[in-house]
Amino acid sequence: MPLSFGVTVLPDPPYTRFVELVQLAESHGFEHGWTYDSHVLWQESFPLLTLAAQATTKLKLGHCVTNPGTREPTVLASGYATLHDISNGRMAMGIGRGDSAVRYIGDKPVRVAEFERRCRMIKDFMNGRPVEWNEKELQLKWVRPELPEIPMWVAGYGPKALAVAGRVGDGVIIQLADPVIIQWIMDTARRAAEEAGRDPSELKCIVSAPTYISDDIADGREQVRWFPAMVSNHVMELVERYGYDSEIPHELTEFVRVRKFYDYDEHSRVGAKHGEFVTDEICDRFCVLGSTALATAKLKELEEIGVDQFNIYLMTEGQESTLAAYGESIIPQFASVTA
Repeated sequence: MPLSFGVTVLPDPPYTRFVELVQLAESHGFEHGWTYDSHVLWQESFPLLTLAAQATTKLKLGHCVTNPGTREPTVLASGYATLHDISNGRMAMGIGRGDSAVRYIGDKPVRVAEFERRCRMIKDFMNGRPVEWNEKELQLKWVRPELPEIPMWVAGYGPKALAVAGRVGDGVIIQLADPVIIQWIMDTARRAAEEAGRDPSELKCIVSAPTYISDDIADGREQVRWFPAMVSNHVMELVERYGYDSEIPHELTEFVRVRKFYDYDEHSRVGAKHGEFVTDEICDRFCVLGSTALATAKLKELEEIGVDQFNIYLMTEGQESTLAAYGESIIPQFASVTA
């Protein structure tokens, strides 16, 4: 399948800026508009997604990612079903076990087995199918049957979370743009899908990472150094569980050996001090940087290994220019637009 494009915009005040950027992305040919779900660090995202649904006509919308911990599962499912109605069938759910949303309020990510149980229920419930929950039969009987299914894409890095994606999800959200790691992640998820009797080729792949289009590669690296530091939160969990010598590729685990700390008050912020340990090489591997030609070459490589969507984390300077560079010079080079 040809590569499609999405963009993640923070639910940062003023809310009008969020709506403006989502509209701009749609005008530049992006197909998905995503946002974070961390209700203390930023504004509550569900009202903003409602505004986005009303301000756009084609853009598919959702969280990259929400979680079933801070969001009680029946409430989360009902929220998506309602937004699916408002947007006339344009919602897509990205879901994970919980990072900043849960950690910042002193809670912990949902345990993997419980995460899988909740994801299974949410997927059925938000799409109008009856479920059993808390020993009760429940159904959102007002869901419009003519609308398309709301897909669920599961975020993860480790074998157990990726197995959930393979058994339950419609696809995998991968927060980095390193082809070696992406292929290992998708192989792991697809193996679980096959073992569960599902068609592994149907499992989609979304790569989420910041990008900075400029001939000044040094400046670009400074714009995105916060991102591998954010990824390191999840990698540290893997190292604590599996160690450095495991089936997990060393391309993913080695860079955290020199990590010192993480400050959620600077979560996803350019210039975050916790990103100072991140090397130039890691910035280049995990992100999409450089000139239009260099960025396009890397995106073509991602397309060739089976990535279905590249989702820009738009937490850099020059947001309008990034969207314009993609809309005018990069997206038109991919078959999904030119066909």
